[in-house]
Amino acid sequence: MDIWMRFMSGDGGIVFGRVEGGYLHEYASLDQRVPTGEVLSTRALTPLAPCAPGKIVALWNNYHALAAKLDKPVPAHPLFLLKSAGSVIGDGATIRRPASYAGKIVYEGELGIVIGRRCRDADLAEAAASIFGYTIVNDITAADLLNENPHFPQWCRAKGFDTFCGLGPAIVSGFDWQAGRVVTTLDGVERQNYPLADMVFSPAQQVSLISQDLTLEPGDVIACGTSLGVGSIKDGATVAVTIAGIGTLSNTLAARQDTGDATAAARAAANAA
Repeated sequence: MDIWMRFMSGDGGIVFGRVEGGYLHEYASLDQRVPTGEVLSTRALTPLAPCAPGKIVALWNNYHALAAKLDKPVPAHPLFLLKSAGSVIGDGATIRRPASYAGKIVYEGELGIVIGRRCRDADLAEAAASIFGYTIVNDITAADLLNENPHFPQWCRAKGFDTFCGLGPAIVSGFDWQAGRVVTTLDGVERQNYPLADMVFSPAQQVSLISQDLTLEPGDVIACGTSLGVGSIKDGATVAVTIAGIGTLSNTLAARQDTGDATAAARAAANAA
């Protein structure tokens, strides 16, 4: 397995590459994986989300256990929404509550598929070859907004706020997703622990079927959906999502008076770059 990460350097530049033994072996970019020859110590770098997706495709009802609990039929095609590119933050970055929203904010620990090359109308083999690797997603939702308007469920608004999509800490290529589990803790207390093998649609099936609907570009992320144990985050609480073999993605929901510091603001801006 190869571990790929993205960082902000001391001069504010963004670097991407393969990480080994505490060093970043720099590559030109995710879609142009050509080594630059630069080798940098990760100690001198600030971690960012491992990619800057143009779009995040977020699945709903993609686990048999959750479908059974909700008494929902298993879908014949992935059910999905789109999260905004500006919602992306990396490991350690702060989730910010929207100024106009005082309601419930919900976490969802998920596996993320990272696309490595343009993919459209792909069969299963082409779809599998288009997967660059896997990361961790915290699909955050302003839950009370979903049905605020009885005439129009607001999925994209509720899930698309700035900082509402944690990604990271790395992309791992060669990851055996079928053997993996998602473990989510809230302030250190386990809330989710479910097997990835319970997915309705495998990663290759997701990429293939979604590519029939829209073109997937390098760096785009498919959030594979979540299973049992979704819950709310109180202001000041920390959500950590762990998938062994990929790492842990940890983010804290800022207390309402916490406006953040200049470093956090710079990291948030870099994540979207």
